[in-house]
Amino acid sequence: MILPTLKQKYVRIFFVALILLVLIPPVNITAETDTYSEIDTSVLFITELLSHSLPLIQQHLDDDSLENAKILSKINTEQFPVHLQNLRDSNSEISDEIHLLLLDIHGGIGSTDNLELVSDISKVENLLSQYNAVNPDYGKVIALILTIVDEQYQIAIIDENQALHQFSISLVKRSTELFSNTNYGDRLKLEINSFLVELEEKIQQQDDFLSVGTLITAINRDFIGHESVSYDKQKFYDNIRKLYSEMLVTLEYGDYQKAENLAIEAYLENFEYLESDIEKVDSELLYALELDMREELRDMIKNNQDTARIRIFVEESILPDLSLAESKVQTLGSVVLANTELEKELKIMGDATNEQKSGVRGEIDFIRITLQEMLVQYENEDYQSAYTSARTAYLDSYEFVEIPLRAIDPDFTLEVEFQFAQLRNLIKEKADYEQVQEVAILIKRNLDESERIVSGTGTLAPSIAFTSSFAVIFREGLESVLILGAILSYLEASRNNRFKKHVYYGVIAAIGATGITWMIASYVIDISGANRELIEAIAALSATAMLFYVSFWVLNKIEHKKWMEFVKAKVWQATTTGSVMVFVMLSFFTVYREGFETVLFYQAMSGFAKYMEGYVVLGFVAGLVVLMLLYYLMRKFGRKLPLRALFGLTMGVGAYMSITFLGNAVRELQVLDILPYTGLLGIIPRLDINLATMTGIYPTLETIVAQIILLGIYLVASLYVLVLKPRRQKQLSSMRKSHGTTNAQ
Repeated sequence: MILPTLKQKYVRIFFVALILLVLIPPVNITAETDTYSEIDTSVLFITELLSHSLPLIQQHLDDDSLENAKILSKINTEQFPVHLQNLRDSNSEISDEIHLLLLDIHGGIGSTDNLELVSDISKVENLLSQYNAVNPDYGKVIALILTIVDEQYQIAIIDENQALHQFSISLVKRSTELFSNTNYGDRLKLEINSFLVELEEKIQQQDDFLSVGTLITAINRDFIGHESVSYDKQKFYDNIRKLYSEMLVTLEYGDYQKAENLAIEAYLENFEYLESDIEKVDSELLYALELDMREELRDMIKNNQDTARIRIFVEESILPDLSLAESKVQTLGSVVLANTELEKELKIMGDATNEQKSGVRGEIDFIRITLQEMLVQYENEDYQSAYTSARTAYLDSYEFVEIPLRAIDPDFTLEVEFQFAQLRNLIKEKADYEQVQEVAILIKRNLDESERIVSGTGTLAPSIAFTSSFAVIFREGLESVLILGAILSYLEASRNNRFKKHVYYGVIAAIGATGITWMIASYVIDISGANRELIEAIAALSATAMLFYVSFWVLNKIEHKKWMEFVKAKVWQATTTGSVMVFVMLSFFTVYREGFETVLFYQAMSGFAKYMEGYVVLGFVAGLVVLMLLYYLMRKFGRKLPLRALFGLTMGVGAYMSITFLGNAVRELQVLDILPYTGLLGIIPRLDINLATMTGIYPTLETIVAQIILLGIYLVASLYVLVLKPRRQKQLSSMRKSHGTTNAQ
């Protein structure tokens, strides 16, 4: 018999392990089979939440405690939209009505007569009775309620808010009542009931919110079950042993409170994840461990029993049973671990489906048109139609935008909801047109923000942002580089090297002045507040005009001969004076003029390149690097540089950027209702908001006409400068030569 080599042994062990992994199926941890109606679950949760919060809101209104009423009302306005689609599936009409009433109640606290708010509360309570939850998941309902308790109790403790504290107590008591409707197994029912009793005690006694939150997490973990993600169960056994060891040391020092916290952590944060496996192999052993860890041990600590007795109980009862359970579950193979959080993490910007992104764009376009119609109706004092339009814009469109938006930025979503509510309230009150217009402008601005959040930046728009940024700094820096390079070369050639350092002094001063200009411009925009859009529009128009001017200034210097004549004239003028300040000022204004233009262009760009600032910075840095390289080449090769091509390129860049800025400026003025809005949807392609801002192309008549006119001016002017003007100069030159020949004869 030939004995196997060591290598062969390892191979056999590997294949045996592989076969076992294939044959032994993974085990999933679940609390109950999900056979309940998701719609009924949402209905019952919202009904319970509102039934407890609305009477308290009314009580606070009666007591003139508006701040507490506002806090409780905010909870309703945050939670109701989360379940709105399910509520609509149950009863669309009353769900929409309740939603609007809740927003009106919240927006009206402090600004509307309390009697009117109480009337709205009564309407909501009556509408709630029309819901019918036939088959809800009571466990999930309780879990949702306890999530609210977790959030509000924390605020109650931090802010010492008694209203939220009482609200938390009432919700926990109701959760205990609802728990009687569940049909969990005896073991789980016993555990959860014990947790709920303890939770109420902790909140009544105003325990720290961390321990309350830990307990709520454990309860919700039992209710919701666990999502299937792999984990190493061994770490939980090790953690329990480590925590108990630390607990026993803590007891030796007489710190029973810390010891209890460690015991709670061992059970809630570790043992809970092992229960399902242990129950599969030995349910009686699980019962024994649960009672020992959850109740017996903690009772001993609470009663300040002798440390030696507690140590014996842990080392001779709990730990041996824990080791026995560990050995028994090893045969099950890998298990699954649940995500302990009730709520999933927020999605990143742009993390929506393509269908959702497309739907959002369509809804936003409809809202924008509807708001325009609303303003016209309101200005014509057709208040009923204006109110209907405002309601339609929200209920029929924006609520569909909210579905993917809320998963990314719930706070922003709520902010826009309140703006829509404010708009409806202003219309109902027949407020001044300017007030209604101001809120409508805010909403229209946030429609773009909503689209950005849902759609993300994509890939093309950041590329354009990078290219545009690169082009701006390259275009502006090119002129300075060429002038300074030519000045220094001319000074060297004319043996006036003593003036060179003064040229550098002027450059340094200009860079500093440009930085100060940037800070001032940023500060002005930051403090502009409600006028921010107008300032951005003015900046864009100014940038358009400046780009138009400098583009043709450069175009007139496109020939190398003309360019050098321009530079030599400037340097000769400076050298003849002999004053060093002339060189300082010459270089200063050469650089600062371009720096000022750069600040203007980047300020205009920053308003449109939102969430793409990083690409703008990269383009700026890349442009500076290329300019430094160009400066080096110019100093080395001088006349050999293709100035005509470089100037032609900068002219094209200037034309593109000015057309982009003009399109965005016109649209800003449309948002502000300074210019009319004539939609061309279906005629002009509807670009993604990020692409639109980086190109200035929008499906409106006014933006397109403005861009076409500017493009036409560029084409005509370029034709004149590049073709007609040189041809005319050539003809005049020929005529002069001919005239000179005639005179000579």
